[in-house]
Amino acid sequence: MSIVRRLGVLTLFVSLALVLQAQSPKLHHRTLVRAGYLLDVKTGKIADKQTIVVEGDTIQSIAPTSNVPAQAGDEVVDLSGMTVLPGLIDVHTHLTMNTNFDPYYELTQTEAKEAINGVVNAKTTLLAGFTTVRNVGANSFADVDLRDAINSGQAEGPHMQVSGPLIGITGGHCDNNLLPYKYRATYDGVADGIPAVQHKVRENIKYGADLIKICATGGVLSKGDDPQASQFTLEEMKAIVADAHRLGRKVAAHAHGAQGILWATEAGVDSIEHGSYINDEGIAAMKKHGTYLVPTLYLEDWMLQSAHLPPFYEQKMKDVSAVAKANIKHAMQEGVKIAMGTDAAVYPHGLNAHELDVYVNQLGMAPLTALQTATINAADLMGWSAKAGALEPGKWADIIAVSKNPLEDIRVLESVRFVMKAGVVYKNERGAEE
Repeated sequence: MSIVRRLGVLTLFVSLALVLQAQSPKLHHRTLVRAGYLLDVKTGKIADKQTIVVEGDTIQSIAPTSNVPAQAGDEVVDLSGMTVLPGLIDVHTHLTMNTNFDPYYELTQTEAKEAINGVVNAKTTLLAGFTTVRNVGANSFADVDLRDAINSGQAEGPHMQVSGPLIGITGGHCDNNLLPYKYRATYDGVADGIPAVQHKVRENIKYGADLIKICATGGVLSKGDDPQASQFTLEEMKAIVADAHRLGRKVAAHAHGAQGILWATEAGVDSIEHGSYINDEGIAAMKKHGTYLVPTLYLEDWMLQSAHLPPFYEQKMKDVSAVAKANIKHAMQEGVKIAMGTDAAVYPHGLNAHELDVYVNQLGMAPLTALQTATINAADLMGWSAKAGALEPGKWADIIAVSKNPLEDIRVLESVRFVMKAGVVYKNERGAEE
């Protein structure tokens, strides 16, 4: 056979091989998560000896372990004896911020420092078992960059929805009131009047925001404003919500005071954050509109025990803490939808699960109901029910494990032993075998 014919035959074989390879099904690497006990957060039922089959970043199937033998190339994660459940969700974080309320410290923060904070705090949050978060407020779109760095694999952290800069009024909560007039200091999201707030919504979306965060009332950790006082008018908030919803973004409203809660709800926001002074009128409106309440209650305990606040913050914290838990317990009992949020940064990142302890052991919420606030409810608020919030085929492989059933002791979620996010193991105190 001539060299030319040999080359021709070789070329034909190579071409056929490439065609067959393209037509044959691709073999995916599988991870078999062998759960001792699998908790269904929708029903509270426990199934023992279950295997979650993970391919890529998603759950392929869940079946009794006896029906899922390991195949060549499978990675097997042994979580026998442990309770396995979906990764937790915190819908109110500030990953680019740290727990320091010295006014001088606040004034020394730069974009670069906040970016570094974000990388550190995102990993801490993930290792605590929170595989998904909403970041509701960051300067200079630092949270957008953090989200993108995590998504590209440059940094380790949870799935994120981010708001970019908080939108608030001049001189209110979400503005910088720590410097005198001569410095003309103001934060990125300050806007007054309908055209200005519409512009801010569109600007935040232009630069990468997944949702819009507004300051409907004064706050606690800010100078010169009153948590009970409304900030934006009803008309301004209606304009914000109309633009955000038309452009496919939800709106979260920081709101402590009763009037601000009511107006923000009537304007159509998707969630009320904090809700400290909520009353019956606000409760009725939130139930009518299907608005979520995102309490942030553990921070009150931590603040009163551990923080060293400037006097102009401290009194407001005491005032809010004196009423918030009773008001929010009433809202819970009346059937307002609850999604778990923590305001992490107001207390140290990684302590997020302490919020659930407050719901159960201080407010009397059933453990399963509390767990649902950090799973299926939180995913619903984020519009991510198809991706997160439960262990089901087709959802992200966001899986955590703890030493016992959290429905028997919710505090066990404060000591997560195993964390998988999108099919990648980030924490495993039990080891793995191949």
